[in-house]
Amino acid sequence: MKNKLKRLRNQRHLTQIGLQMKTGINQALLSKFETGERVPPTETLLCLADFYGVSIDYILCRTDNPQINK
Repeated sequence: MKNKLKRLRNQRHLTQIGLQMKTGINQALLSKFETGERVPPTETLLCLADFYGVSIDYILCRTDNPQINK
């Protein structure tokens, strides 16, 4: 998951501070999520999935398909 979060952020040319400004998620927490030191809680996963337009399963590496299944 950690590589996926960093890759999604980098694809949008955002720093962790930039992502914090857009999502309200603390930069220190974003860093810990990206390094695998902490696992994001469900609410944060939902926020990141909505921001990136991908499914939570994609962020959690349960699928290679980033599309949200409805």
